[in-house]
Amino acid sequence: MAVSAFRGTRLPLFHHSQFPVARTVSGTSKKMIGASNFKGFVLTAQYSQTQDLFTSRLQSQIEKLPKLVEDIVQTSINTGPRGVTRLVQGVQAFVGVGGEWLNDLSKSTSASGGLPSELQLGLLSPLYLRKLFERMGATYIKLGQFIASAPTLFPPEYVKEFQNCFDKAPPVPFEEIRKILQEELGRPIESVYEYVDPTPIASASIAQVHGARLRGSQEDVVIKVLKPGIEDFLVADLNFIYVVSRIFEFLSPEFSRTSLVGIVKDIRESMLEEVDFNKEAQNIESFKRYLETMGLTGQATAPRVYKYCSSRRVLTMERLYGVPLTDLDSIRSLVSSPENSLITALNVWFGSLLACESFHADVHAGNLWLLRDGRIGFLDFGIVGRISPKTWAAMEVFLASIATEEYESMASALIQMGATNRDVDGKAFAKDLEKMFSSIQELDTEIVVATARGTNSDTTAVAANVVMDERQMNALFLDLVRVSESYGLKFPREFALLLKQLLYFDRYTRLLAPNLNMLQDQRISIASNKRTNGYKDSFN
Repeated sequence: MAVSAFRGTRLPLFHHSQFPVARTVSGTSKKMIGASNFKGFVLTAQYSQTQDLFTSRLQSQIEKLPKLVEDIVQTSINTGPRGVTRLVQGVQAFVGVGGEWLNDLSKSTSASGGLPSELQLGLLSPLYLRKLFERMGATYIKLGQFIASAPTLFPPEYVKEFQNCFDKAPPVPFEEIRKILQEELGRPIESVYEYVDPTPIASASIAQVHGARLRGSQEDVVIKVLKPGIEDFLVADLNFIYVVSRIFEFLSPEFSRTSLVGIVKDIRESMLEEVDFNKEAQNIESFKRYLETMGLTGQATAPRVYKYCSSRRVLTMERLYGVPLTDLDSIRSLVSSPENSLITALNVWFGSLLACESFHADVHAGNLWLLRDGRIGFLDFGIVGRISPKTWAAMEVFLASIATEEYESMASALIQMGATNRDVDGKAFAKDLEKMFSSIQELDTEIVVATARGTNSDTTAVAANVVMDERQMNALFLDLVRVSESYGLKFPREFALLLKQLLYFDRYTRLLAPNLNMLQDQRISIASNKRTNGYKDSFN
């Protein structure tokens, strides 16, 4: 929102009609002098009002200064010595990427043609800023992933470039992982696990996952381990980013309209929650309770958490076996109707929006599987969202209005969702939404099918996957938010999270059930809880 707000801002320059124009017609000189004096008086009065406004703003800022200083001091105390270490690493990263930019600049200067825009912008260009983030380590990689996942807040060229932050992170040597396990468990790992695979199943920016087998029960498990030093880096980096945003907002009150500090706070809270595996364990347990309460354990599941060998930095979970919802050939070998499996996944997820304490907010193919027993497996609860009944009721109306192209209902729902400090012209907003949606082409999804014939048989294996242009998905977010912001609307974080998950499900629909209308099919229960009915009535 910060960038979007400033894109539409214009400097309050004087328009030429404010100044008197000299006339050559005889007999008009006195009138012009009078007009000039009058306009001079008006300008003087305007200048005086501007001075008063400036004085008032200055006084307001001075009153906020003690709170800013207190905030900075407290944040610095919380950061401690690790802040100095990160500062040194930051300088090294800056020098390294700066050297790359200078090298590329010298090559481009010697070549013919103009200077590319990415070189003109220097380290603020999407390419070099992404490289700087990667050199700065886990916190900034996670921040880059946040940028890539938040087209409601950032320009499309940055969103596109930071998609590269989702690439696999380099693994930590197993000896370091073993050391963390022993520290957290308080005993030799051989007394807990009969076997731990030293080769990681996955390595992300903040954690690494290893396959293992429990001693005694012989159960297959996965161990999620927080990478060494990550938490210290996160605290130092996020505190630094928070202080910078507070200073920016103090020096330029215009930043307060962009909710810069609020956005940074939200990022800090969500990222610190993600590195606390006790929180993730609670999210999993909450989801499993929801499944049990609603009688859905035969349709879906989440991995069991083994608390006796889990902690803040280590999470030991049941190992589930299955295939991602994009693996069409494998899904057909497990169930007779991929469409029914998708409907089950949709109903379970929609139901969790209000019947569960939190909802899974990262249902990409790696986290949503069809298991060998035919159930839907929800994996990795590091990123979750929480939504109020009122917000979901507005979201339901918004989705229904997209399906039926009822733009006044859509406008009403968005007004209910977005916080605004002024009256909104609903009809004008609806017309702008209609223009926007009529100009957006249907999101293009390409289904890629690969076939391979077996060497010792005549059977042919067929695998399919979904490829979607991320730029189109992000353009939908950006256009919607820009139109809404022009009416003073600012959406809660849950709005972007929900819409993102729905677009993931749209991908699965195009692959597994091409004729299914996710928003209108009677087999899919979007109205997940009767508590929403009272809120929905307010839109009718």
